[in-house]
Amino acid sequence: MKSDLLDKASEIVTDPLVLVNLVSQRVRQLNSGRSPLIATRPSMGVADIALTEIIEGKIKLVHKEAP
Repeated sequence: MKSDLLDKASEIVTDPLVLVNLVSQRVRQLNSGRSPLIATRPSMGVADIALTEIIEGKIKLVHKEAP
């Protein structure tokens, strides 16, 4: 995982725990066969892909209200 991507993504999702959970969930999806939402390079790991998707606005955090 590249630190510059992490820094940029943390400006978008400011809570570190939420960012970790969001990236983890997307990494699981990518590893299970979901297609990336961005153009990728062979050198990119799945965490880099997930972070780039967040940075580019392809993945957004949805707030749900408690019932």
